[in-house]
Amino acid sequence: MNHERPEADKRLPYGEGIYRRRTRLVAEPERVVANLEDDFHRFRVELLHDARAIRAVQGEAGRFPWTACPGAFRPLQAFVGAALGQSPAAASRGLNPRENCTHLFDLAVLALTHASRGGRRQYDMAVPDRVDGRTRATLHCDGELALEWEIEGSQISGPAPWSGHNLRGRDFLHWAEAELDPDTAEAALALRRSVFIANGRLGDLDRTPNAGSMLRWAANTCHSFTPGIAEEAWRVRGATREFTHQPERLLADLELRGRC
Repeated sequence: MNHERPEADKRLPYGEGIYRRRTRLVAEPERVVANLEDDFHRFRVELLHDARAIRAVQGEAGRFPWTACPGAFRPLQAFVGAALGQSPAAASRGLNPRENCTHLFDLAVLALTHASRGGRRQYDMAVPDRVDGRTRATLHCDGELALEWEIEGSQISGPAPWSGHNLRGRDFLHWAEAELDPDTAEAALALRRSVFIANGRLGDLDRTPNAGSMLRWAANTCHSFTPGIAEEAWRVRGATREFTHQPERLLADLELRGRC
């Protein structure tokens, strides 16, 4: 399966680019819409609720790296019945993110949290390509700088109170939920995800025939990398985009179509 890649999306050599991700959350009466776009993905999740709990989950996969990715809308139905007003950590408790598409799951969790908050919120994350294993990751919330981390490997080297925390494993998630206010914790989890996904810029996955060829080190990390699914999860060649110098293109289709 192939997507035609526009000339504007010619990939920059690693070390010259910036991974960018935009997530937009819009709450309406009994409805929340969450949209995400980054170098590798364009997803939309819609939650319908009755002001107490989720009653339906819908979604769209506009751009994705593996042909099996749209199948992850099925496990996403586990959110039906979830109560509103939960933190991101509480919303995902009891569910298995590895059975889902990582990004659809994250969108559903953010939408569930946003249903009680209401209004509109946009996160913009940027992770420059690493130099000597280091980068500076930032998150803007509604246009204002909210987080800025110096990263070495998987560890935050500064500033306080972030310094010394390793982003890998669940210890960071537990610390964020226990020690940070809900808005900061949510932003931190969003930026943490971006730091990891930015590593996708390291190589050209279009040379990989299917997810099954990567099971040696990625088995059971998400829906498309589940044994039995991965072997038929073919690479969608040409689906990667380049937003380094054009962040305004992220979710630009919403403006064009007048959608939330």
